[in-house]
Amino acid sequence: MTPDFSALIAKLTDAGFEFVIIDGYAAVTHGSAQVTRDLDLCAVLTEETIGVLRDALRDWNPRHRLTPQRLWFLTVPQPGAPVNNLYLQTDVGVIDVLTTVRGVGDYARLKAKAERLEVDGRVCYVMSLEDLIAAKEAMNRDKDAITAKELRVIAARRRTGGAT
Repeated sequence: MTPDFSALIAKLTDAGFEFVIIDGYAAVTHGSAQVTRDLDLCAVLTEETIGVLRDALRDWNPRHRLTPQRLWFLTVPQPGAPVNNLYLQTDVGVIDVLTTVRGVGDYARLKAKAERLEVDGRVCYVMSLEDLIAAKEAMNRDKDAITAKELRVIAARRRTGGAT
């Protein structure tokens, strides 16, 4: 299945779910040649925001992708249960929602430095290039180190007015 990031972003923004795009898709928006197969977001996950997310994804068969039983997101977790992260598979693509990003911080911290991004006429926010580099370096994985190096080149070109 080819993910439809535009449809996911449209559905979430139209529902009023507040998020900052992070990781691979954020890297692509900053000019990375990286390929990503999921949409990673940072958001506050409360009973209310999980309800908004459930309503937004309801028609796309949302399931917890890291559970062997592929539990249905519309019923799990139970209302009031604490949730730190969500890893979901939908009919239009994979969406991961994290409450914090290693090396950077939580949603409020990311949003404070995030850049506005327009996707199909909808405004959302993407992790700043500086924060993305910090997060990639904090991950301590080879693939993230490669992306961080590429993003540093992009940042240097931006500072000097060169093309990305």
